[in-house]
Amino acid sequence: MDNSAMRARLLRVGVATWLAVALLPAGEPAGQTAAPQFRGGVRLVRVPVTVTGRDGALVRGLTAADFDVLEDGVRQTITAFAEGAPGKVLPLHLGVLLDSSGSMALDMRETGTAAIRFVDALDEAIDVTLVDFDTRIRLSRFSRPSYPTLFERIRLRKADGATSLYDALGVYLETAVARGGQHVLLLVTDGGDSASRMNYSDLEKMLRFANVIVYALGYLDHQSSSTRAAQQSRLTIIARETGGDAFFPASTRHLAAIYARILDELGSRYTIGYASTNATRDGRFRKVQVKLSAGAAATHRSAKVRTRSGYLAPIR
Repeated sequence: MDNSAMRARLLRVGVATWLAVALLPAGEPAGQTAAPQFRGGVRLVRVPVTVTGRDGALVRGLTAADFDVLEDGVRQTITAFAEGAPGKVLPLHLGVLLDSSGSMALDMRETGTAAIRFVDALDEAIDVTLVDFDTRIRLSRFSRPSYPTLFERIRLRKADGATSLYDALGVYLETAVARGGQHVLLLVTDGGDSASRMNYSDLEKMLRFANVIVYALGYLDHQSSSTRAAQQSRLTIIARETGGDAFFPASTRHLAAIYARILDELGSRYTIGYASTNATRDGRFRKVQVKLSAGAAATHRSAKVRTRSGYLAPIR
């Protein structure tokens, strides 16, 4: 499928999918202070949120009252909130994008083994979509009982060809946007794009369609210093656009600590839902800002809040 066809399909199915299906809790009894939870039924805008404090330590135990949400500068009312996994009604789908281009030859075995350990440790995921890519893109999906086949597929990869990074991301996002639930994507690559037909501008639009948190691992030591800086910036933007983050290990020895950090973030994340006050269905990008409320900010003075940059409004 070429990138124009891919974009057309995303336009047909993507916007409504970004708005998570959730049901506001029915009439809490007076005096009860339980936070609203995600259920099935009413459309909400849903954003994943990570809060870090001093030295990057994760801030846990916050409530809906500790956050302020702005959409295009307009304050929104939080109507659903969860810490950690939002529950079984929002199943987690894991994506793993592994760069199999020729330049990955030295790191292929170690990165593959580390990815297997990460998949095995993420008990919350109900399935895994594997995309291994070089000049070509190969996609397959595995349920938990078929993980042994997935792990064998990862181990048998051969390094060859160029890097179709944007096309591989686009193919994955197309599959994710048509499915409900939560989506976390682990991207492992050693450089920038060298073979895609899709450009970055189109990829950015697709990232804004899809409810996907991206964690990128960039092995850039083989690149020149000038190229490395540009590629590090691009991978960081891709990840943080979605509320995720990017890591640049100097050695495969650092993988275990990085994956432990990602797992810790996923277990400590907050999911905030709100019904937008803007009912216009114009397909425009809406900027979302999540901040700590005044009281929470006073308690956690060095805290930083990370979430996705926004979403595309529905058009129908």
